[in-house]
Amino acid sequence: MTALFHFFVENFPRPVEWAVDGPLCLGWALCCLALAGYLKQRKKLRTGYTRKTFHFLIFGTAVALQILGGTRLVCLFGSMTSLVIFYAVWRGSGHPLYEAMARPTDAPHRSRYVLIPYFATLVGGVLANVLFGPTAAVGYLVTGVGDAVGEPFGVRFGRHPYRVLTLDGVKATRTLEGSLAVFVFSTLAVALAYALVPDLDFGPRAFFVIPFTGLMATLCEAISPHGWDNATLQLIPSGLVLVFG
Repeated sequence: MTALFHFFVENFPRPVEWAVDGPLCLGWALCCLALAGYLKQRKKLRTGYTRKTFHFLIFGTAVALQILGGTRLVCLFGSMTSLVIFYAVWRGSGHPLYEAMARPTDAPHRSRYVLIPYFATLVGGVLANVLFGPTAAVGYLVTGVGDAVGEPFGVRFGRHPYRVLTLDGVKATRTLEGSLAVFVFSTLAVALAYALVPDLDFGPRAFFVIPFTGLMATLCEAISPHGWDNATLQLIPSGLVLVFG
């Protein structure tokens, strides 16, 4: 608890950051979700594509901010993104921002399965930073790239579904094809982390750590309860790279 308290104290944005960077972060998060909403409403893309468009853009931004501006700027961006998500949920069914994220298959609990991944992302991001420090960016990349590709790939090419654990009886499935995509792109995401994160040393062990972490991320995504993989996919890869990398 002490480490968690110190994390929030050290990374709480300064007044000037709220005033200057806050509106920029809010505007960018809104643009990301508005793009997903446009693709849903105007281009008639399925929610599996549009929610992961938003997902990819938000996690990609978090990676860039972590590397360029540090954790405090990521926390500020996360706060502004939270406002956008809460606004979309408040507007509810029929609004483009909401429809971009809320799966029809999650009915009658569509809002719940917008908010659960949001809280999972928050919990995973905070704990990854508290526990693993600089390798938290690995988790951002795996979640933002590997997980982002898995669902759209499964929607398009999935032929072999399997049931996913849920905590409230909602029927949820993933596909073997989607899981294969998670493995490929999670492995690429870990390799990208080695290229981008200054604290990671691309030595001989990396040739083992990269595919192993990709495989563990895939298994983790496959068995995580519906909506909670945004937490586990940040924690497991970040921890593995810290221990073995």
